[in-house]
Amino acid sequence: MKKSFTTIDTARDQFGEYPRGINHIGITVPNIDHATDFFKRALGAKWCYDGLTLDDEPRQGQIIELQLGLPKGSKIIRQRMLRLGNGPGLELFEIEAPTQASPLKLSDFGINHMSVYCDDIEGSLTRIINAGGKALDQLHDNSRHEDSEGSSSIYTLSPWGMLIELQSIPNGYYYDEHSEATAWIPQRL
Repeated sequence: MKKSFTTIDTARDQFGEYPRGINHIGITVPNIDHATDFFKRALGAKWCYDGLTLDDEPRQGQIIELQLGLPKGSKIIRQRMLRLGNGPGLELFEIEAPTQASPLKLSDFGINHMSVYCDDIEGSLTRIINAGGKALDQLHDNSRHEDSEGSSSIYTLSPWGMLIELQSIPNGYYYDEHSEATAWIPQRL
């Protein structure tokens, strides 16, 4: 059964207002310039600012390790904020650390992929591939509640192995009668 929503109320509890939503997503990359070039060419990202450059002293030491949960001996070399269309920021980190793991797979715990809404999913896929990314398979149907007419998605990999889903839901989601909110779709700019 479809359920309609008009607004999302600002929710509060005894501690105050709940968060507004996702502000940015942090992504550690092997080379910030290559990653920036990929996100610009593949997804139309725009540069916002550099929080840390090669001209700055790396962020390192016991306090940074404690604050950010970094392994002992880690150094944040560079930090950059990008923006994708009408969505949250992408904060890129270039970090030197004694140990670094490969990007998570969908089966691993934690944030495992980023989904990007596309009005032209085939054009977006072409840009991903032209920028050095790779498609894992062909375009496929979306999951329940995302599978309205004309919807599709495809998982891709960035040049450094990060999982990026391209998704199109031109006729929107549909909702159970007990749904508490609508899923967010970025508005056109």
